[in-house]
Amino acid sequence: MRNPIIYAREDNRKNAINMNRREAINTGLLGLAATQVPGMTSMLSGSHKKESTMDSKAPFQHSVCKWCFNDLPLEAMAEKVKDMGITSIELVGVNDWATLKKYGMTCAIGNAPFISLTDGFNEVNNHAKYHSMFPELLQKAADAGIPNIIVFSGNRRGKSDVEGLENCAKGLEPIVKQAEKLGVNIVMELLNSKVNHKDYQCDHSEWGVQLLEKMGSPNMKLLYDIYHMQIMEGDVIATIKKHNKYFGHYHTAGVPGRHEIDESQELNYPAIMKAIAATGYKGFVAQEFIPVAQDKLGSLRKAVEICDVTA
Repeated sequence: MRNPIIYAREDNRKNAINMNRREAINTGLLGLAATQVPGMTSMLSGSHKKESTMDSKAPFQHSVCKWCFNDLPLEAMAEKVKDMGITSIELVGVNDWATLKKYGMTCAIGNAPFISLTDGFNEVNNHAKYHSMFPELLQKAADAGIPNIIVFSGNRRGKSDVEGLENCAKGLEPIVKQAEKLGVNIVMELLNSKVNHKDYQCDHSEWGVQLLEKMGSPNMKLLYDIYHMQIMEGDVIATIKKHNKYFGHYHTAGVPGRHEIDESQELNYPAIMKAIAATGYKGFVAQEFIPVAQDKLGSLRKAVEICDVTA
């Protein structure tokens, strides 16, 4: 894993990736994000050895974020990752859910074109728009068996943590009530505001936990992104042990650089996964790293193997 402070080309790649993901979420076109990243050569032109389906040992399920492998169309990706023990391709929208079902897969956490990372629920002026759009999305998620829908706090833009929390709770309340009736979870992602998402408000676990405690709903959870929270606060395993009941989803990536989760970076992912498994978590752990190795699907397979642990 290359340090982006030292290696300028990694910093440039990182900035391009982050901008594309943010813009893609804002437009609902996550499928376009990684195609603009330097070094993401086509995986379609290469070959990848077919291996037998992996028998998962972990008590949780394996997922992968589509935007990290966007040289590969969704159907081709579904065919290639199923034998790795992956049962979900996530952060795709309504129009892709039927395709995944055709391949016996799901979308562990879905999004929609109107969901914005920077303009979120901490801004009162956004509430009416979201209140008018979420009901249809949640109904479609329930009909398709999609367990989680992602939401974001939005950027601070001068708001205190208290004001932002109060605004998020107020804006999310009617949406979460509908989610409860439909059996869908609303999941707010924890992101770092130090490197990737400047000014983002939900950037510490404790803030997210306070929001969930205020809302008091079993259908409101946090997406604990291990990469982002390592950058912001560290103490990953201790945080998982302390707050796991609030975490409804997990993302991985190597630190620094957001690349492979192997020995080239600083996090001990087998130990982290054992901690997650020990909590009794049965949901999804999703790979959200940007592969830099030539065999990108090989990197994905290795990541799943690293994470496939028992308690």
